[in-house]
Amino acid sequence: MTATFDPARQQASTVCLPPGRWATVLDCLSDHFKGIGREQWLDRFARGRVLDAEGRAIPADLPYRQGMRLHYFREVPNERPIPVQEAILHVDEHLVVADKPHFLPVTPTGEYVEQTLLRRLIRRLDNPHLVPLHRIDRHTAGLVLFSANPQSRGAYQRLFPERRIDKRYQAIAAALPERAFPLVHRSRLVHGEPFFRMHEVEGVANSETWAEVLEKNGELWRYGLSPVTGKTHQLRVHMASLGAGICNDPFYPQLTNEEDDYRRPLKLLAQSLRFEDPFTGQVRYFESRLALDW
Repeated sequence: MTATFDPARQQASTVCLPPGRWATVLDCLSDHFKGIGREQWLDRFARGRVLDAEGRAIPADLPYRQGMRLHYFREVPNERPIPVQEAILHVDEHLVVADKPHFLPVTPTGEYVEQTLLRRLIRRLDNPHLVPLHRIDRHTAGLVLFSANPQSRGAYQRLFPERRIDKRYQAIAAALPERAFPLVHRSRLVHGEPFFRMHEVEGVANSETWAEVLEKNGELWRYGLSPVTGKTHQLRVHMASLGAGICNDPFYPQLTNEEDDYRRPLKLLAQSLRFEDPFTGQVRYFESRLALDW
């Protein structure tokens, strides 16, 4: 009997083969994914890490067919450990709430696969069905909400685009005595250069943040931030635009290109989440156990 893998259990990536003139699946994948060498693909095929739509390992010389659905497992050779530890704050049949430390990505991306909050939680809870309901930046710490049950996932996912969830953040940044708080900052955010940095442009606003001052400590203030919208890096860009880039931000207002310095984390924390449970109607409230020091 041929062994098969369950792509869901190991969080496989999925691809539908694009149109082209390749002879084999290997030729297509090698050409389509420029960052992965042919030898690396051959090694994955040899270890049964490329699967068909039913989860069966396929050979490298399988003839190419446009639209063929495949699963493959992202791997990063010699992936560096990230020396931080997440905490699990809540588990029930529908939801998992975790406290993510600074520097840990939520999901596999770039050079991080196993060293991500998702993969760590799947291993700790032995639940391959975990899916993050929202994301926070790798540099940001704090609460991340996961769906633990595919049957109820859609109801919780709708909380975010329908703006039925209250997200509160804290940030430490330069004092802004010339501005009146609380305030609302709105702007149009688009991807810039490099691609992972956002910037503000003229046009109809597509992002909105409510900001207040929670505490003053000389030249630094602690701000309370509530994103009305959820654009990439929204809070970081908005604070920089106000004239108070968040302390230790490697992207805004200037890109530093420095390696991670675990002694100097971004002073941004996803501090609380509040929402009405779509099934019980109860108000659910979760608060991070992490704190930002001065």
